Amino acid sequence: MRKSTRELCVDDFVKAGLSVEESNEFDGVLSNIISLSSSPTDIWNHLVTNRLLKPSYPHSFHQLLYYSFLQSSQSHLFYDPPLYWFPSLEHAKRTNLGRFMERYGPKLLGDSYKDPITSFPLFHKFSVYWSLILKELSVSFVEPPKCILDTSDPSKHGGTWLPGSVLNIADCCLQPSAHPNKRDDSIAIIWRDEGFDDAEVNRISLKQLRQQVMFVASAIDATFSRGDAIAIDMQMTANAVIIYLAIVLAGCVVVSIADSFAPKEIAARLRISKAKGIFTQDFISRGGRKFPLYSRVIEAASCKVIVLPVIGDDLGVRLREQDLSWKDFLSSVRSDHYSPIYQSVDSVTNILFSSGTTDPKAIPWTQLAPIRGAADGWAVIDIQPGDVYCWPTNLGWVMGPTLIYHCLLTGATLALFHGSPLGHGFGKFVQDAGVTILGTVPSLVKTWKSTQCMDGLDWTKIKLFCSTGETSNVDDDLWLSSKAYYKPIIELCGGTELASSYIAGSPLQPQAFGAFSTASMTTGVVILDENGLPYPENVPCVGEVGLFPLSLGASDRLLNADHEKVYFKGMPIFEGKVLRRHGDIVKRTIGGYIIVQGRADDTMNLGGIKTSSIEIERVCDRADECILETAAVSVAPANGGPEQLAIFVVLKKGYNSNAETLKKIFSKAIQTNLNPLFKVSFVKIVLEFPRTASNKILRRVLRDQMKLGVSAQSRL
Repeated sequence: MRKSTRELCVDDFVKAGLSVEESNEFDGVLSNIISLSSSPTDIWNHLVTNRLLKPSYPHSFHQLLYYSFLQSSQSHLFYDPPLYWFPSLEHAKRTNLGRFMERYGPKLLGDSYKDPITSFPLFHKFSVYWSLILKELSVSFVEPPKCILDTSDPSKHGGTWLPGSVLNIADCCLQPSAHPNKRDDSIAIIWRDEGFDDAEVNRISLKQLRQQVMFVASAIDATFSRGDAIAIDMQMTANAVIIYLAIVLAGCVVVSIADSFAPKEIAARLRISKAKGIFTQDFISRGGRKFPLYSRVIEAASCKVIVLPVIGDDLGVRLREQDLSWKDFLSSVRSDHYSPIYQSVDSVTNILFSSGTTDPKAIPWTQLAPIRGAADGWAVIDIQPGDVYCWPTNLGWVMGPTLIYHCLLTGATLALFHGSPLGHGFGKFVQDAGVTILGTVPSLVKTWKSTQCMDGLDWTKIKLFCSTGETSNVDDDLWLSSKAYYKPIIELCGGTELASSYIAGSPLQPQAFGAFSTASMTTGVVILDENGLPYPENVPCVGEVGLFPLSLGASDRLLNADHEKVYFKGMPIFEGKVLRRHGDIVKRTIGGYIIVQGRADDTMNLGGIKTSSIEIERVCDRADECILETAAVSVAPANGGPEQLAIFVVLKKGYNSNAETLKKIFSKAIQTNLNPLFKVSFVKIVLEFPRTASNKILRRVLRDQMKLGVSAQSRL
């Protein structure tokens, strides 16, 4: 049973893992704070602000305090989640957006402007944002835009952004600038190879990066033609970043392919993009093991393959006759000077793919997409010159290119770990590189927490975490935030086709675990009811998201599908514009916080009540200590009747349970925390969940498995 703050005592702290000495010391500190404030939120804020909850304390102790102080006993559907982090006015004024608002707020808002925290909602949708924000990024035009946005063509739902402008976005990344502060001697990339945990981290300056990119661009120019699509299928190493920028600098188009794909999936992406060549590695090195990559690529690719060695200078494979080693590819280049190919802002620089493996959407990125991504990184993640920014990812996914532009257009240092992010080696790199911004996906955090592989490391230089890709788990986020004295975790939710997020957290607003506090800057979001009508703004509700179509950097075409049909057909008109489809179901709370409930096709109807897989999984994940992860789906019986709820379960290593026991546990937890009418019909324990290559759970696969089981049962 959860205790109130005043009921906590030394014995509770000892049971939660503190020593007797630590418990007595903390009890004295807590008693003093409680004597000054009766509000659990104020007590928590005092503990966090004064760094009294040490990262070295066991997670069970952090759990005890968080769930005693902050977790509300209210079970109303639309109550706000508990807030664990609050920005101070002093901190807010030091953020990018805070300084920006202090500079422009009084001029734009007059007496309505108060300060960055109070005035954030007013400033959020201000119309001149883009004309001002372009000055904050390392974006330089060879020919400036005629205007910011042209909406004269009614066939273009998203309008025409920065018309007439010409630039090379890779060149913008590589050139020094006074604002933001990017010097030639600034550290552009910092990295370490897996297995060299005690070695110095490697560094490359902006000048050195520019020279290497130009050198590779010269080789690309000698081998390919301007406008050619050239794929990258390799780990996100320093060389991969150099190749990516060189392809764009040379006026060609990057084709992003994740290094986890099988030959069939590689072949599909090469065919759709009409790639003329592909950069890859002989092997992938992860977790101390080598996995073949070149052999997978040549099974899929008839085009020219340029192969880099994963270790050392020599390849570990024999090449086909038409393929080139990295060394031979570069051998003809005599100079590291290269003149960038400047193109219109709407020219394609990158072809990315949605996370589906069977039928991925091919999404072209123009030069607008990096600008949008970097602007959101600047505003939401507060990336500043001097920051060291690490996010384990891959160039095959949206976060890979986004990470490059986030860093190099804001003056931050890109931190790369050449290997698996699952173990202690990655965590030590975060410590040794002095990472200040760490990006994650929830499944990665879950692994770190369950294996305890990050114990003993110092992550206190981190000023902010980011999370995207999946719905976050509150307890895992609690563990992560505690590693850096409860720095905020900025949640991001968007899509490859948007080039960024549409909802996010903000360093100017209080934050709650697993929740979003705002729409992204200049983004308009409405929540639609079952009839497709928008709920009034700020009204608590649950429904499908509709996005305002005027969004800089959002896609306006697909290579292998009808863009109009996918994103606009059948969507309602709002304020004279057809809304853009995204497919997320979200809940808006009383205080305006947004909690993603899953995709539209992951909703279920249980006894006439609509709910989501995510909502049920949140409850089930915490129902018993043996549970690592759950996935909820519903199926309709073959002979008719209401949908039946099925829970798939992955158990923690070393734990045992059975389906019948878990069925009772889940039913009780769901009926207590969600709805007394919900009933669990099936439970199945599995070793792992089927996932997309970007690690999202494939609930439709689980649903199909369950349908087969229900069908067989009904026949019997």
